[in-house]
Amino acid sequence: MLNYHVRIGLVPIRRDVTPRPGIFNWEKAEERCAAAVAYIEEHFTSENVSFVDLKGINDVDVLYSDKDVDAVIERFQAEKVDAVFLINGNFGNEEVAGAVAKAIGKPVLLWGPQDTVFEPDGTRYTDSQCGLFGMSRQLQRMNVPFTYIENCRIEDPIFTEGFLRFVGVACAVKNFKGMRVAQVGMRPKPFCSVIFNESDLMDKFDIHVIPVNLAVIQDKYRRILETRKDELAAGVAKLRGMYEIDDLSEPVLDKVYAFVLLYQEIFEEYNVAAVSAECWTAMQLMLGAMPCAAYPLLADMGYIIGCESDMHATLTQVVLKCLTLGQKKPFLGEFTTRHPSDRNVELLWHCGPFAYSLKKQGTEAKMVNMRQWMQVEDGHFTVARIDQNHGSYSIAVCECDSAEGPYTFGSYMWGRFKDLPTVERKLIEGPYIHHMSEIEGSLTDSIREFCKYVPALTFDGLD
Repeated sequence: MLNYHVRIGLVPIRRDVTPRPGIFNWEKAEERCAAAVAYIEEHFTSENVSFVDLKGINDVDVLYSDKDVDAVIERFQAEKVDAVFLINGNFGNEEVAGAVAKAIGKPVLLWGPQDTVFEPDGTRYTDSQCGLFGMSRQLQRMNVPFTYIENCRIEDPIFTEGFLRFVGVACAVKNFKGMRVAQVGMRPKPFCSVIFNESDLMDKFDIHVIPVNLAVIQDKYRRILETRKDELAAGVAKLRGMYEIDDLSEPVLDKVYAFVLLYQEIFEEYNVAAVSAECWTAMQLMLGAMPCAAYPLLADMGYIIGCESDMHATLTQVVLKCLTLGQKKPFLGEFTTRHPSDRNVELLWHCGPFAYSLKKQGTEAKMVNMRQWMQVEDGHFTVARIDQNHGSYSIAVCECDSAEGPYTFGSYMWGRFKDLPTVERKLIEGPYIHHMSEIEGSLTDSIREFCKYVPALTFDGLD
């Protein structure tokens, strides 16, 4: 399963300057560093975010000398931090900032509090913004990618927005690199569009594809039907409470819910973060049922399962969900057909895998031939897809708002784009396909930052 907890190493820094009373003194910088660390730990510690600070590293709990760099690195490595936050207390120490960031090798956030004290005699104490320019240049020289929150007061909304965005980015980087993804079955024969390169994913992203043979699926599925009848009965009752069920689905509801139990076993046994699965061809022939209406339940339980063996869509959904710390649910709404009268509105649709909790309030949900029919709740959405062309990987990103459109079958929403013809042309000219993934919220800036830390993935803004 995915891990949405992010552990951040806080590095308050000051320049090791010669003491000059009334100007650029150590004490003012140290006070600002201590206040920033205390504020961050008080206001941003949560079930998803924890911190490692420099308490006890030296007498002032602030990094200013080369001699303390190794101790900071050792602490962060021992505590397994997922990111580093460089907090510039005065005009900074470029050497120690670069050394720590380079050694840890995790996403880096750079910020310094805005100076607010200007004495009547002209005295200034810290000049934090000045130091940010030098520190950023040192990071660039050392080939350390970083995220920047512009110089501001720590209470300003821009700080909160920037910090929380960075936390999501760090979460996505943490889960993406080294991820294990199960591949259940093969792609449907006609779907050349979802071909992927397993070796590339390992070489470029350290992503490990774990094959799951359909013979294993068949054996597990039959055992579940035979030995877990009470759980299946409870699952059938749940499905009946969720959907208006047609005559084709009613006789096989236990088989539909068996897929929920099956995939829970797959995630646990194979220790994977996500699954890319064959769904509507071999499953029906082999097991006499399809998993389409099981996927909505699994999505609401927190599992990511990409249908139609689309590995790239599965990876995209992992990134999107991690950027929200697991709080929002991505869905695979493919570009299907243009609105009959509005050229900037597109049908984002699939046969039934969207999380049930995304259902539009006041509308009904049906199960038709083991597939979920429902409309997604209104909102603003990020639309994205990871894909590749001859080994060059990129992620297409744009945004849309929900729109009114004709009723249709399956799981769907109508999305209004700023310039749909441009988006359409870009997808056609590649290297993308219609299988886009959506998630509520505006994540374009987050995805752009994410790509900084995944050098083999290029940001491609469609807007």
